[in-house]
Amino acid sequence: MNKKLQVWLPLLFSLVMILGMFFGYQLRDNMGFSRKGFFTSGKTTPVQEIINLINSRYVDSVGIDTLGTKAINEILGELDPHSIYIPAENLKSVNEELDGNFEGIGVEFDIYNDTVNVLNVMPGGPSDKAGVQIADRFIKIDTTNIAGVKVNAEKMKKLLRGESGSKVMVKLLRGNEEKNIEITRGIIPLTSVDAAYMIEPSTGYIKLNKFSRKTYEEFMESLDTLKNRGMNKLILDLRGNGGGILEDAVQIADEFLDDNKLIVYTKGAHTDKIDYKARKPGLFEEGKISVLVDEFSASASEVLAGALQDWDRATIIGRRSFGKGLVQEPYALSDGSQLRLTIARYYTPLGRNIQKPYNKGLKTYSEEVYNRYHDGELVAADSNKIENSKPFKTPKGKIVYGGGGIMPDIFVSIDTSKVSTAIERLYEKQTLYGFVYHYFVQNKSYFKSFKSVQEYINGFIVDEKVWKSLIDFAAKDNIISNSFTPKEKDVIKQRIKAYMAQQLWRREGYYESANLNDNVVKKALEVLKN
Repeated sequence: MNKKLQVWLPLLFSLVMILGMFFGYQLRDNMGFSRKGFFTSGKTTPVQEIINLINSRYVDSVGIDTLGTKAINEILGELDPHSIYIPAENLKSVNEELDGNFEGIGVEFDIYNDTVNVLNVMPGGPSDKAGVQIADRFIKIDTTNIAGVKVNAEKMKKLLRGESGSKVMVKLLRGNEEKNIEITRGIIPLTSVDAAYMIEPSTGYIKLNKFSRKTYEEFMESLDTLKNRGMNKLILDLRGNGGGILEDAVQIADEFLDDNKLIVYTKGAHTDKIDYKARKPGLFEEGKISVLVDEFSASASEVLAGALQDWDRATIIGRRSFGKGLVQEPYALSDGSQLRLTIARYYTPLGRNIQKPYNKGLKTYSEEVYNRYHDGELVAADSNKIENSKPFKTPKGKIVYGGGGIMPDIFVSIDTSKVSTAIERLYEKQTLYGFVYHYFVQNKSYFKSFKSVQEYINGFIVDEKVWKSLIDFAAKDNIISNSFTPKEKDVIKQRIKAYMAQQLWRREGYYESANLNDNVVKKALEVLKN
């Protein structure tokens, strides 16, 4: 009997505890006690009281969720430019860039004259398997007619994207023939590496557009491939890279740095200092590196460039980077929304603070990059500076600066002829993109005859015949040929050639063509040779 009692006692004890807890909660609720969350204080704030009163007593019905969002954004606006609130309905799409994938059908499209045209089909993706082709035009998606009606890219994404494995029926126009195609949605990668190729016999080029959770893996595949092709010098292009996941930037830096070197550290008023160091033997600790940055290189891009600059590991070329050195941490909220709150600052190995000042308000902060153009900073080396910057000295004695982005070792001005008003007009109505697409479709068999980017670069010339076709196409948008200077005409021809390469080989084709006329890339090649 004693042995049986010993076996059953723990179970009986557990049942008594569970029943006690259940009746205790019931009694508490009946006596009017409210349940408190782990992070909830006993005191209601005035903000909560006001929203509750509006919800229960205001003369008209009010969208409390919208009102609450506005209140949250006003509060965050008093903190810093990068603490943000993400409503639950937007969270999935916001996280897709960081995750490095989304769920959809795997096509690139654009809208010309209220018609959605297929620009590219992902090889091996859902649309490719279903038989969708470049130059197909969407008529209907499931039961929604989209041909000849006002439709935007955001609406198209909502119609085409959906849970992986789900099906969508699309009606397409191919030439003059209508086709009904059922597509099973899948996981579509959002790649971080736009291009990775040998730009010269011993020099590799890698273009990173962001730092997602897949970036390090993609980067290592590219680095390993180029090393096997004989690369011992590297151009790492971070221009336009707005950052993303810190850990991936740290892992990439680790491939270039040795001996447990510090890569970056973070520190905040309520967070301990955290050091991120090189932990393992890197794949490219010896070869020469040029890192390209511009005014849109931010956050994780600046962490990577700053670490390599502080350790004299790379030559930084281009223009001063954006200056975002604030660390955000995500906090999930009860309704499925998320708060990304700034909790610390980034510091380079020498202790440089990357973040530029934001004490003059959000408007001034947002316009600061564009003011660099008007102030001459993007054009003249003497104007390329950080206000009230503090100098630091690298191990080899080079002077670097903190307090507002990463200052390049070698300045290369922006080419003002490439951003002229006349050229901008070609982009306002998507005239240039539209021309390239239609010219490609009309001459698809000719362009498909090129077997490689290099063969295309050598074989396709943007001659006067192509130029006249552009001018005739642009005339529909009231753009006339005599509005372009000879220099602008050369720039437009170069872009036609690069965009046509993109039509054939996506972003890698674009960069292989465009880099031939890129002054920053040319300077990087010159530096690596010397």
